[in-house]
Amino acid sequence: MKALVISGGGSKGAFAGGIAEYLLQENNNDYDLYVGTSTGSLLIPFLALDDIERIKKIYTSIRQDDIFSVCPFIVKKKNGVIRTRINHFGIIKQFIKGEKTFGNSTNLKNLILTNFTKEDFGKIRLSGKEIIVTVANLTKQTVEYKSSNNYEYNDFCDWIWASANLVPLMSVLTKNNQQYADGGFGNLIPIQIAIEKGATTIDAVVLRLEKCDYNNPPLQNAMDVFVRTFDFMLNQIGVDDLLISNLQALDNNAIINFYHINKTLTTHSYVFDATEMKQWWEDGFEYARLKNSAVQKE
Repeated sequence: MKALVISGGGSKGAFAGGIAEYLLQENNNDYDLYVGTSTGSLLIPFLALDDIERIKKIYTSIRQDDIFSVCPFIVKKKNGVIRTRINHFGIIKQFIKGEKTFGNSTNLKNLILTNFTKEDFGKIRLSGKEIIVTVANLTKQTVEYKSSNNYEYNDFCDWIWASANLVPLMSVLTKNNQQYADGGFGNLIPIQIAIEKGATTIDAVVLRLEKCDYNNPPLQNAMDVFVRTFDFMLNQIGVDDLLISNLQALDNNAIINFYHINKTLTTHSYVFDATEMKQWWEDGFEYARLKNSAVQKE
């Protein structure tokens, strides 16, 4: 069995999209299983459909308002440099309404329902392919993997949405008297579940540097501190995921082909800038092309 796994990474998912485009359309890879966390969960339904152009259009034209109904931070871009600060009014409005989080991502849910249709879901079922999204169950403090084989369309769209919701910046999904959020809190790079499902060859797109040589700019405000702390935590979860996955692959004679980002794309992975993301998609495609060309020459 062959699997494609895509990690979490917010707007850096555009780079993953470019890699996936190369693997599917230029390298003619055919996968039985697609597994994603967060932004990876948003990509994989369209990749399973082999509908690269549709998801590419979404990722390269998206705006902050397409994700957030209430954005907890204000974004300013000056001379190509992105700055963020706390959206005090938006957060206060959330508290007045009795919401559980600083921001609201209902717009993302609507984006999923509009672009990934019930007909699309049916096509995936008929194809025999399986897609799995990773969610964090905050009620039980566990990681759960939700398969397209086990749920109907509306429920599965809920799981895709939950998988991509980095709380408390985004919404919490309450379902069956339990609360769910971004799967990256427990499994940022969900290779293990692909191995457990029987995958013997795995292409894994990891939206972090292979060697963590980060040199972030100085923190400017409380929102920068908050987001940077989350990034640090998620990076450490990613390190653990990779270690566990490599050990599990050895035990199960599975081959993992890793595709890491090859440069620092952004320090604001929850800022969605269409111009930057269009370039990252192209960068991801070119990176995958060069990497595979190098492997073929060996």
